[in-house]
Amino acid sequence: MLIDFLGRTLDYLRVSVTGRCNLRCIYCMPPEGVEYRPHEAVLRFEEILRLCRIMAGLGIRRIKVTGGEPLVRKGVVSFIRALAAVPGIEQVTLTTNGVLLDRYLDGLAAAPVSGINVSLNSLNPETFRRLTGCMSGGDAASPAAIVKTMERVRSLGIPVKVNCIPLRNANQGELADIAALAEKTVDAVRFIELMPLGYAETGESIPGSEVRSILERRLELHSFLSHPVDERPGNGPAVYFAVPGFSGRIGFIDAVSRGFCETCNRLRLTPEGLLKPCLASGTAADLRALLRSGASNARIAEAVRHIAALKPASHHFSALSDGGRKNRSDTAMFRIGG
Repeated sequence: MLIDFLGRTLDYLRVSVTGRCNLRCIYCMPPEGVEYRPHEAVLRFEEILRLCRIMAGLGIRRIKVTGGEPLVRKGVVSFIRALAAVPGIEQVTLTTNGVLLDRYLDGLAAAPVSGINVSLNSLNPETFRRLTGCMSGGDAASPAAIVKTMERVRSLGIPVKVNCIPLRNANQGELADIAALAEKTVDAVRFIELMPLGYAETGESIPGSEVRSILERRLELHSFLSHPVDERPGNGPAVYFAVPGFSGRIGFIDAVSRGFCETCNRLRLTPEGLLKPCLASGTAADLRALLRSGASNARIAEAVRHIAALKPASHHFSALSDGGRKNRSDTAMFRIGG
């Protein structure tokens, strides 16, 4: 079992399999794309599987596969199938922008994937293009197509959630419409405060409390967003609310205004093999170097225990922000699987 110095049990691993993405969301990636990184700089799937087997032996039970956009990496469905078969792993879930999801959905269902989160910040085609930088991709790269795919995900019995980042002067007029997807289309809609990392430093975030006020006013929910439900459909820190007439839940992840560090249960593995104890931490264990130097499983497990023990009591976003371009790239979400 992995326990940090505050006594938190760490049983959840976020695995970023690539820094590449087929979109250019304004808060995540530079419009010109990301710098080329040679193939050998990224962990092979076999190496990730070895690390996950070691960490499953240490108490990791749930794994989130993320990116970048994980579905742009060739072989990711077979990787998820192998990951789901690792002894001790109880859940393997996926975060995606949804553009390629329909193409790979049957394979993911067979893997099986335990749940899918879809990042969707707008239902308006023009706003979607502006926020994602998506100028091509055919019909699949549209909000309507992504919503249709999510309906198919749910019809296959796979839990599906929407992740939405409220941005002032961008999608704030659409938040109620996005929340309404929880009525019958998805299992939950989660509104996530923009975290000031990487290219998101200058974004205009809308606090969760303000989003709740917007939804209460637009959806006439009155006090329904004042009393959270006890259930937590997922492995993350969202606080969920039940809405009369909705089959799904509305959730909030107020990482900046309220925080949830005291209950954080996760570690993060980057595509390059850095194991990080916190999204906003500069501390990491270079597991790629250990793997490729011939380190034993016991030596790698020791490194994992060491980094887990160093998990900070709380995040300090300002410590990673200096406004410099190099710093923005190193701490961008696509680098660390936010």
